[in-house]
Amino acid sequence: MALDDKLESKLSWIYLINLVFYIIPLFTVRFAVWQYLSMALALLLFLACYFAAYRCKRQQLHWPITGIVLIASLITPINAGSIAMFAYAGFFIGYAYALKPYLLLMSMLVALLVVLDISLGIAWPLFLIMGVPIVLAVSLLGRAEQAKLRHRLAEHKSEDEIKQLAAMVERERIGRDLHDILGHTLSSIVLKADLAEKLLSHQKTAEAQQHLMELSQIARDALSQVRQSVSGYQHQGLAAEVTKLLARLRDAGCKAELVGTIPVLDKRHETTMLLALTELVTNVMRHSKADRCQISFSQQSDCLKVEVTDNGTASNLKEGNGLQGLRQRLAAVGASLLLKQHEGVTALIELPLRKNNV
Repeated sequence: MALDDKLESKLSWIYLINLVFYIIPLFTVRFAVWQYLSMALALLLFLACYFAAYRCKRQQLHWPITGIVLIASLITPINAGSIAMFAYAGFFIGYAYALKPYLLLMSMLVALLVVLDISLGIAWPLFLIMGVPIVLAVSLLGRAEQAKLRHRLAEHKSEDEIKQLAAMVERERIGRDLHDILGHTLSSIVLKADLAEKLLSHQKTAEAQQHLMELSQIARDALSQVRQSVSGYQHQGLAAEVTKLLARLRDAGCKAELVGTIPVLDKRHETTMLLALTELVTNVMRHSKADRCQISFSQQSDCLKVEVTDNGTASNLKEGNGLQGLRQRLAAVGASLLLKQHEGVTALIELPLRKNNV
């Protein structure tokens, strides 16, 4: 929701204390009845314009400002304390306008005060001597309020941009998670369904039923993972999930093996590594036509190296959205991905290890 560009009205009543210049003559000078009535009416009309200025936006302040200047000008022949009303007009001008219009309008306001003083022969000698500095000073307070508003608007805009950026990053994360999770899972479902179909065609009902049960479990796991991806991907740990990946490779007809020891990482790096391995294994199952795949872990000084190697026959190695998203995910934790093609494909992930990674 956009920040409103209205003046804060909670102290508006307190600011009316400046009307003391207008009220003092009521008790120090004798006026005719019609003059008292005129001053009371002028005060009421001024208050209406004053509070209207607090209710309207900056772009609409010219209406209450015009009203205040007009009322103050008409009542000045009776009560020179109207200089207080001109001061409020100066404040709203300072608040509402950019620098050039502000300077022009304040010059016109001061000129109006001079014209009134000369043309009316105002008996109060301080009308200009005291009034003009007051009007100018109060207008500067309006400029200060405008600066505060601009600062609040800039902060609000910055907060909105941060929220939008965070939402965009979160959408990208969810998109990558769903691609990694569902890509692999759907490949496994297709594989299980094909195996069950072949077994049923050979009247091997028991074996087919077993694959269908596993297919059902895979689908349930996928549903759970999709739900979890919205709030942050949850899993059973890198070791358990790598074991599942190896099992699914074997179901696909690959001779899958694990080399090295699976390390213990913090949650963020463990999740990133698991999703990276899921994407790479899915690519092996979909595109490589490999019958052998190896996942290896090794640690050299402060760097963890993870390799996924297959003996597939892919002739051209093209990076699609999955691998591009994988590079972005790895880069977010300081890791890198290197693909090498020679009698198959080797994907090498290098993750710098720090104390807070393990």
